[in-house]
Amino acid sequence: MLAVDRIDLHYGAAQALKGVSLTAEPGQVTCVLGRNGVGKTSLLRAVAGQHPVSAGAISLDGAELGSLPPYERARRGIAYVPQGREIFPLLSVRENLETGYAPLPAKDRSIPDEIFALFPVLRDMLRRRGGDLSGGQQQQLAIGRALVMRPKLLILDEPTEGIQPSIIKDIGRAIEYLRERGDMAIVLVEQYFDFAAALADSFAVLDRGEVVASGGRDELAGTDVRRHLTV
Repeated sequence: MLAVDRIDLHYGAAQALKGVSLTAEPGQVTCVLGRNGVGKTSLLRAVAGQHPVSAGAISLDGAELGSLPPYERARRGIAYVPQGREIFPLLSVRENLETGYAPLPAKDRSIPDEIFALFPVLRDMLRRRGGDLSGGQQQQLAIGRALVMRPKLLILDEPTEGIQPSIIKDIGRAIEYLRERGDMAIVLVEQYFDFAAALADSFAVLDRGEVVASGGRDELAGTDVRRHLTV
């Protein structure tokens, strides 16, 4: 579904990504691993259309995305849950979820029941302001907002960062459920190795803007992968 083909990305004169390739298939979780500052978020921003690539190509369902802006990519089925969540603190939980309606035709503008099945706390807090939620609850809200869009591709940037263990387990179960549904590709950026290893069908490790290791689930447990995650 997603094909990233040898992309470069620059911030001014600084090169953040060098010849990075990645694929993601429906019904699978592709994990992108690496230390801070190696280009993981830059890769996701490139896929979501938030920063242009300098070379290479990104395709979804065989169609090259080119220079399409983020809102057009959202209409094509790409949902991005950014690092730091970026929910709207002054809007209610319901209103935050409803912002996911933006790329949808009018007939699809409803909140799927499965979001409340995955994250029951959101149903209980629909009238609460987003900014009044805990960090873990805000993360669930950010994922729920993305799922309102009915995405083909769900991109998650470090969803476990700063989250309490009980909610990490809830997020892991939600990702497993979405994978088993079989109609969505998931790209997961993580530094928490055990969380990634439990979910990954395939992986790519970034270091200094380049893919230095990649493979399937069975190869992820290798010590060489861990070496690229330790400081």
